[in-house]
Amino acid sequence: MYSTFYNLTKKPFQLNPDPEFFFNSAVHKRGLAYLRYGLEQGEGFIVVTGAPGTGKTMLVKELFETIHKEEVIPGLMVTSQIGADDALRMVAASYDLPFDGIPKAVLLKSLEGFFKMKAQEGKRVLLVVDEAQHLPYQSLEELRMLLNLEFNGKPLLQIFMLGQDELRCLLQADNMEQVRQRITATYHLRALEKEETKDYILHRLITAGWNKNPKFSEEIFDDIFEFTGGTPRIINNLCDRLLLYGFLEELNVLDRQAATIVINEIEQDSKYQKADLAVDNTIYTPTENHDIELSPNKSPEFELRLTQLENQIKYLINEVNKEKVLLRKAILINLDMSNIYDNHPN
Repeated sequence: MYSTFYNLTKKPFQLNPDPEFFFNSAVHKRGLAYLRYGLEQGEGFIVVTGAPGTGKTMLVKELFETIHKEEVIPGLMVTSQIGADDALRMVAASYDLPFDGIPKAVLLKSLEGFFKMKAQEGKRVLLVVDEAQHLPYQSLEELRMLLNLEFNGKPLLQIFMLGQDELRCLLQADNMEQVRQRITATYHLRALEKEETKDYILHRLITAGWNKNPKFSEEIFDDIFEFTGGTPRIINNLCDRLLLYGFLEELNVLDRQAATIVINEIEQDSKYQKADLAVDNTIYTPTENHDIELSPNKSPEFELRLTQLENQIKYLINEVNKEKVLLRKAILINLDMSNIYDNHPN
């Protein structure tokens, strides 16, 4: 919509990671170097952590764009709350291998056969596990056991684990000692600095064919950094809303006033989400006659599983609320477009 108005070749601030828009900031350049170093080692776990929206998935997609695909066979596995057997099935699915209804022993044999076949072809197999903080202990153990597979003294599989800060805590647990011993490199992605935030915005605009229309006033970059904290995904969301606002108001300059209006709208949307969440949560409030009592002697495994389930529920609720916000945006845009057509019938 605003792309045509501003003569852009594509949306510069889309949320879906696109390697064409990869911004080689100091932190992402260093993260990419760690991934390449780990890839050269050809063994063990490589762990990349970071807060949501800092660019972990984009980093891996950029790596995939630059590796020699005739030498490395990459597979992507996005995790949720899965058991050990399901983890193996998801690994098989990542390489388009049969997995449905196959016993675990047969599944392991199939994976080993596939890995060996690729090794005989002179190729290495790389598995990228995204959202790895959701993996339960048994699933991590299954992945660790896959790293033990060898052919002619060389490992058949290497695994990159991408996850939020919880992954670092998970890997420090006492029962994760054997997993930690197989980690060959770790890296934590931080957010962008203030000057990097400005460069990131301009980079994405230029990549999308921007010809300085709309113009971004100098002070607006300070406001964007202050609101987003330098987190790329939040920057994308804010700048996308800014361009949409500029289109609806037919602006050729986006300044501090525009940023203030859009930021207030986003904060208002956030209040709506919290209000909706508060209403939704009343559905699950136990009554006096239905109190749930948990044993005071909960095991570490129980606590871990409970935390993982709570995180998954929060994630699902957040996704539903995102859909509500998008629907609200669509309604507002349709109303604005109707007003434009009513005022300009020709």
